Amino acid sequence: MQRRAFLFALAWLGACSTTVPLPSGTRVYRSDLRLSGRLSVSYRADGTPRSMQGKFLWTQRDQQIDIELLTPLGQTMARIAIAPGRARIEQAGGEVREASSIEQLTEQTLGWPLPADGLRYWLQGFTRDSMGQLTTITPDQSGSLRSEGWKLRYAAWQADRSTTVPKRIDFSRETKSSELSIRLVIDRWNEE
Repeated sequence: MQRRAFLFALAWLGACSTTVPLPSGTRVYRSDLRLSGRLSVSYRADGTPRSMQGKFLWTQRDQQIDIELLTPLGQTMARIAIAPGRARIEQAGGEVREASSIEQLTEQTLGWPLPADGLRYWLQGFTRDSMGQLTTITPDQSGSLRSEGWKLRYAAWQADRSTTVPKRIDFSRETKSSELSIRLVIDRWNEE
């Protein structure tokens, strides 16, 4: 009787841990989309390790990107607007800054650079080479990739209609003076 119960328990546990295969349709780059999710950032500022956790809303319309960074409780920390050759950030207190580079602007304002130029592709599971050609990343490519000076790892995927899209992306960059790692978890996809 004990052996039978043991075998039943093993079969039940095995059934619970079964993974559902993700759709394998062709992914198409979307120039218009909305995403929301969570982010975690670890960085060094003035030689001191720092971190930040929160939520994000990403809206992309062709070349325009709008990002809202929120606290874990949903209060706005910063609103970022990016257009070709122009980046703008408005902090919670109302202070507005502008620059030509979003990475430079976010590093000066937030203490860490946000690679939005690469993220427009990475969030959808693509990388871009130096010639501007897109490469599709697939769920079986779980190792580290390099894109635009950043090290990427697609840690999890999710179903979206007839294809798969990223669920969690970890990316990092190390320089002589700083280390930075960012983890993004995409909770919701809304095509524009």
